[in-house]
Amino acid sequence: MIDTPCYVVYEDRLRHNLNLITEVSRRSGAKIIMAFKANALWRTFPIFREYGIQCTASSLNELQLGVEELQTRVHSYCPAYTSTTIKQYLDGSSHITFNSISQWERFKSDIEEYNTQHNDIHVSPGLRVNPRCSVVETDIYNPALPGSRFGAESYQLVDGLPEGLEGLHFHALCESSSADLKKVLDAFEAQFGHLLPYVKWVNMGGGHLMTREGYDIDLLIDIIRGFKEKYPHIEVILEPGSAFTWRTGDLHSSVIDIVENDGIKTAILDVSFACHMPDCLEMPYKPTVAEALTDEEIESVPEGSTYVYRLGGNSCLSGDYMGDWHFKRPLKPGDRITFEDMNHYTTVKTTMFNGIQHPDISFVNSNGDYLLLRRFNYQDYKHRMS
Repeated sequence: MIDTPCYVVYEDRLRHNLNLITEVSRRSGAKIIMAFKANALWRTFPIFREYGIQCTASSLNELQLGVEELQTRVHSYCPAYTSTTIKQYLDGSSHITFNSISQWERFKSDIEEYNTQHNDIHVSPGLRVNPRCSVVETDIYNPALPGSRFGAESYQLVDGLPEGLEGLHFHALCESSSADLKKVLDAFEAQFGHLLPYVKWVNMGGGHLMTREGYDIDLLIDIIRGFKEKYPHIEVILEPGSAFTWRTGDLHSSVIDIVENDGIKTAILDVSFACHMPDCLEMPYKPTVAEALTDEEIESVPEGSTYVYRLGGNSCLSGDYMGDWHFKRPLKPGDRITFEDMNHYTTVKTTMFNGIQHPDISFVNSNGDYLLLRRFNYQDYKHRMS
């Protein structure tokens, strides 16, 4: 009886992922921290604190959220700091990664001054590098392309690591496998291996989708252990985004009209792909709908015996639709449509385009109790503007 539209997050699913991730951390010896760019539902953070989860931040808002709600100093990375923001980052960071050598040179003195003034706190500076190994097929999510704005190139570091830097950071994965990590890590070592005797930590970035069914966890652990055997003085850090909240929540919606033109039936919903599921259009990818038939089920029934619909959002954007989905029976207004796995990245990337009603955010705890965490209203829409 959940009102729609509504995101529903499940405690049991969160704990399943957290148990797996912390076990990988224990077995591999790597520190695994959460990226806020994929999950910022801070009302669930008390659960994450139980597991001792730390975080990475790429903006001052994310940093403040980590300090306040995870109650920890954060690993910060920003493509470019400013003379105004650098001091705020330092106040909440345990590690801070610079995107370029010029940024490090500009703010090196700020780091040294901060660490000198705070005897009980040491902010560890590092440099992001580009291993130039592309394993991501979708360019918009590929930070290792030629001409990328992310990270220093190997030719800039042939003479060694600039004095004062303590770590290296690479990020070249996106919902990738452990075999993909092996490819990138080999490229990283080939280009930057001469620097590794002189660093304290290596951050292998995000994109390690270790909670996905079929992911080779043992290979991931072997890769990290092998790296640490070669460089026992180095702390290994991973910062996956999707892995923490993979398959932990759904988006519940309702059919509000059926439109048919040129033989195409479209079920218009009270949600929007553009507003509430933007990655579906950006990636693009077709999400699983709980009420629709699976590909295997479609193949097992006679051709023409299913009811086929596009699913369209309730916005004025012409491309706010996806299709086609097959159903056992005709859809009608009031029918429920449940989009599975709509927590990671989805909830943090939503917009209020067109002023469409923003979905509620709710939580189902381990006892099965339903808790409404947030209901959005006109004031939320109005006050995003001036």
